[in-house]
Amino acid sequence: MPPAKTPVTVDALLADDGPPQRRAIAKAITLLESTRADHRAQADELLTALLPHTGKSFRLGISGVPGVGKSTFIETLGLFLIGQGHRVAVLTIDPSSTVSGGSILGDKTRMEHLSVHERAYIRPSPSSGTLGGVAEKTREAMLVCEAAGYDIVIVETVGVGQSETAVSGMTDMFVLLQLPNAGDDLQAIKKGVMELADLVVINKADIDKDAATRAQAQITSALRLFGHHGNPAHAQAIHAAHATPGSPEAEVRFWLPRVIQLSALLGTGVDAFWDAVLQFKSLQAANGRFASRREKQALAWMWERIDAGLKQAFRQHPRVRELLPQAVAQVAAGRLPASTAARQLLAAQAGQA
Repeated sequence: MPPAKTPVTVDALLADDGPPQRRAIAKAITLLESTRADHRAQADELLTALLPHTGKSFRLGISGVPGVGKSTFIETLGLFLIGQGHRVAVLTIDPSSTVSGGSILGDKTRMEHLSVHERAYIRPSPSSGTLGGVAEKTREAMLVCEAAGYDIVIVETVGVGQSETAVSGMTDMFVLLQLPNAGDDLQAIKKGVMELADLVVINKADIDKDAATRAQAQITSALRLFGHHGNPAHAQAIHAAHATPGSPEAEVRFWLPRVIQLSALLGTGVDAFWDAVLQFKSLQAANGRFASRREKQALAWMWERIDAGLKQAFRQHPRVRELLPQAVAQVAAGRLPASTAARQLLAAQAGQA
């Protein structure tokens, strides 16, 4: 089969906003998600050419349990930001079936007003077995949207619970949505996604105002506890907040994670939410943590791709492909420990067997 022609050009992505550019973005992300070797080579070439045009957007990660109202919140926020003059790209991640491997990719239908706006672009992608609440090529898709001129890129995670932490390592700010009656004090202080949140939002606060206030107090206490025990960045912020005015600690301001209430359905509290985001962005830029976080994201992306490449190279190794069916059969039948089979296959790849 001859190599496929490049389906998208850099010029098309950098063109003015309009249908041709939107088609180019869709084709570029599809190319990035392809597993064909020739497509991967084209995708690498495209990303390298796009890199000088990226990095100017603000990357916002949104997570929360199913039913918390992530899609409604993102649509309300997106329309609010467009009203402020921004262009908004939304990357939504849909869970892939462990049975059929398929994905509904239906999050876009929940954002019926935002999805048809000319200053917004929404792209659903399947998780395809990738853990952490994001898709394998979410980082690359963010770069494409940035190069196309979207200055706000929102990543909406799958929404499954405490282990959904990958998005915090690829965005500038990580926002966790919670429900007013999400649980008790113990639930609020459980480690995982909560201690990584830069901002916690109690959505649907209009349903039960008393419950929303209790949840806000519980989570605020939990965030303070995380600051004192476990999260160095939050601990430094707490120390600076209590520093003597005029001292060096007080002069360098740090962001202290906070909890706010809003109702995405009614659109109340969204302006206060964005004010908090802007304050976070300003503080992070002033104390150097914005740039540091971007550097860590780039290195994490590199190692993530190395891990994926090593796994792919392992599966494609001739000796491994020869021995794999027998090893799988022996492990499935209980005749060979899985750990032993793994060591034998790794040794075969290294040329030791």
